[in-house]
Amino acid sequence: MKVTTEKNEKVAEMIFSEIYPLYWNRLEKNGRTKEEFHQVLEWFTGYNENKLQSLINEKVTFRTFFEQATIHPNANMIKGVVCGYRIEEIEDEFQVYKQCRQMEKLIDELAKGRKMEKILRKEKK
Repeated sequence: MKVTTEKNEKVAEMIFSEIYPLYWNRLEKNGRTKEEFHQVLEWFTGYNENKLQSLINEKVTFRTFFEQATIHPNANMIKGVVCGYRIEEIEDEFQVYKQCRQMEKLIDELAKGRKMEKILRKEKK
């Protein structure tokens, strides 16, 4: 599927604090801990738990959430299909949409029981 400007804007305007509990509920149902969830979010965005809570309290949009983030340099290693979109094929102009799908891929892997070392991608030596 192809990302459109409208789709990118729709995701960019979504409120992170409204989606966060949906992510957490899915992970909790699959036996993962909040610490693991936050470890994955911190790896991807650079946000520690206090900053994450602050962004939730501020009710920031995904656009603001990702603009303020320090996306991990290995984020380009996140590949695969999420919601019918192949992450590596999403054009750079739709950065918010791409970053959202990358984050969802990490959460999906965590929910499916993938090992943390695999989720937190490292360059192969």
